[in-house]
Amino acid sequence: MARYQPGIRTEARIIAATGELLAEAGLDGTTLKAICDRAGIKAGSFYNLFSSKDEAVLRVVREAINAVDPHPEGSGPDTIAELVEAYARFITEQPVVARIYLQIAVRGGLTDNAMAARFLRHHEQRVRRFAAALAGDGAPDRSELIRAEVLVGTLNGLAFRWVLRPDFDFRTHLTAVPIDGRLAAGDVPAR
Repeated sequence: MARYQPGIRTEARIIAATGELLAEAGLDGTTLKAICDRAGIKAGSFYNLFSSKDEAVLRVVREAINAVDPHPEGSGPDTIAELVEAYARFITEQPVVARIYLQIAVRGGLTDNAMAARFLRHHEQRVRRFAAALAGDGAPDRSELIRAEVLVGTLNGLAFRWVLRPDFDFRTHLTAVPIDGRLAAGDVPAR
């Protein structure tokens, strides 16, 4: 196991450098050269662990998503409230990473078929989790899958609005998302 420690440390430095650069310089300023310089490694070491800058960026995003996931290892049944709250926490507690995730989803999804497939898989996994939460104890049926798709689409729409207009109050609008005939977080607050 000891022989793998340098690779593990290098990987951790790359992830840390990528996260720092994303926060400081955004997606366009987070170049492969900048990541390598910040991590104190050469490009060859980077490519031993990651196939591209996008892979390192997506790893940072995945870690941020897992940090707010109520059951990141599938350790328990999800509730709709937990899943909606996790989505909201990702947007509000990890705003830089959330914006970058949405940018990559659109930009990469339009120009790179492999990236599009990756994002679609992630979206479909999220929809299945929401559908399972809607179904409760049983397996989700077609109507629950459709309701889950609409719910995730609504959350994504609010998130894209927030990306385009950072002063958009994501949390307030989230309270008006209908779930099973009721609102996600009670009544819509008065203005």
